[in-house]
Amino acid sequence: MDIQAKIKETVTTNPVVLYMKGSPKFPQCGFSNLATQVLDACEAKYIAIDVLQDQAVREGIKVYANWPTIPQLYVNGEFVGGSDIIKAMYESGELHTLLAGAK
Repeated sequence: MDIQAKIKETVTTNPVVLYMKGSPKFPQCGFSNLATQVLDACEAKYIAIDVLQDQAVREGIKVYANWPTIPQLYVNGEFVGGSDIIKAMYESGELHTLLAGAK
């Protein structure tokens, strides 16, 4: 399975997926840390993929979403955005609504 197919399978078979640097307990960058804090504040159930563990995933996820930075959040198979977008959606209440609809 090529990396794009692997990424697609991950984001479409899990309701909420965060591609990040590090893990939720040990984030390796401030933006990934912010993303996990916001998701935790929403009490979201999500899986986290550490892009630092696999260079193919690290580069492949940027191509998959046509988004150059990490972290990247996916809900119900759709790309939501990076840490700035996640934070703005949290502050407006939109993220809570989106996560409540995650199946």
